[in-house]
Amino acid sequence: MANTGPGPATGGRSGGAYSDNLAHVIFITAAAAMGGFLFGYDSSVINGAVEGIRGKFDPGSSLLAQVVAAALIGCAFGAALAGRIADRIGRIRVMQIAAVLFAVSAVGSALPFALWDLAMWRVLGGTAIGMASVIGPAYIAEVAPPAYRGRLGSFQQAAIVTGIAVSQLVNWGILNLADGDQRGELLFGLEAWQWMLGVMVVPAILYGLFSFTIPESPRFLLSVGRVDQARKVLAEVESNDVDLDARVAEIEEAMHREHKSTFKDLLGPGFGFLPIVWIGIGLSVFQQLVGINVIFYYSASLWQSVGIDPNSSFLYSFTTSIINIIGTVIAMSLVDRVGRRPLALVGSAGMAISLGTVAWAFSARSGEGKNITLPDTQGTVALIAAHSFVLFFALSWGVVVWVLLGEMFPNKIRAAALGVAASAQWIANWVITVSFPTLSDWNLSATYVIYTCFALLSIPFVLIFVKETKGKTLEQMG
Repeated sequence: MANTGPGPATGGRSGGAYSDNLAHVIFITAAAAMGGFLFGYDSSVINGAVEGIRGKFDPGSSLLAQVVAAALIGCAFGAALAGRIADRIGRIRVMQIAAVLFAVSAVGSALPFALWDLAMWRVLGGTAIGMASVIGPAYIAEVAPPAYRGRLGSFQQAAIVTGIAVSQLVNWGILNLADGDQRGELLFGLEAWQWMLGVMVVPAILYGLFSFTIPESPRFLLSVGRVDQARKVLAEVESNDVDLDARVAEIEEAMHREHKSTFKDLLGPGFGFLPIVWIGIGLSVFQQLVGINVIFYYSASLWQSVGIDPNSSFLYSFTTSIINIIGTVIAMSLVDRVGRRPLALVGSAGMAISLGTVAWAFSARSGEGKNITLPDTQGTVALIAAHSFVLFFALSWGVVVWVLLGEMFPNKIRAAALGVAASAQWIANWVITVSFPTLSDWNLSATYVIYTCFALLSIPFVLIFVKETKGKTLEQMG
């Protein structure tokens, strides 16, 4: 990994000094980021199962949207809960709880006997997603050396987009085994869409096993008085030339000025949150209001709604996932070099242009029911612009928001503030998810104009409110 040069966080030490234990830190980070993989997989796998669920239970568009979005209710709950639980029983225990919830949800979702039953299992899986969305960034930020924290923090988003891509690939493979029929029966009498939802039990088990191989966060260990264990973990993740006693003292001094975070700590004057918490909420909300998850929850149905056949629509869902991975890799290589704010600004501009182009292309949609079509030119433009939108999102807001949320809050409120911000993200995600079917039935082009406006509004938000965190230690975020 390239040397990032000296920074204010390291007291003049070069980033390369951390290379002594970097391989071990990367393993720890990757294991923790398995929660992100499940986050992405569980969030996106429903995309391939939507039409099968529609055929099985025959819900209306609005009710089906509620089932798709049911997981997001659990996400908000899990995200709000995770921070406080993590401060009491530790980061690793929260990962293990999430792994169990993921596995149970996968089995339940594959074997529903009614639509409400499926929605219940989706809520349970969403709770696990919400917990993983909080604990992954928080844990990685607390074990990563400052010089590499941006890139290591990006592992969370890399795992998310990999989970999304794998879910689309698995869905496509299962669909082909079922001869293109989501309701085609495969093994043990289960239909294709049921297998799509049930396969997640495999990575859920792996996540649980990985959680037993990584150490607890040194900051949590110090918070509960386990100093010797904390020193041992710091020796494993910091450079060999770091004075461990001084590092422990630095963290303890910061913690003595603080206390474990509660919801009350997030409140500012009056009844509002502290300004830094509102900024975190704003980052989370803007990340969702550009409509990114419409691509990952509804893309197969979306492309079919403009006249593209089912097999091709599944292929395009997978190609957008690959573009998502490519953009994430680009962000990981740049986030510690150019900083968080520049990436966010470039991404906002690129997303606005791409979304505006999609809106123009969809304005040419014609026909009704199953006879809806796009002219060849607009269809090609829509596909290119949609992929461009995903690319700009992935190389900017997809990574930057999770990195910032993991590091921007002062130590005393980090876990709780991250939980609130992540909850806001899931609520915004829910709003977009449940509103899209109705909005697209009303006017698909106008729906994308709305997403374009949010992309444009995110530019002044970053310029005015978001501070650069590149190169700072967590103790400097107060």
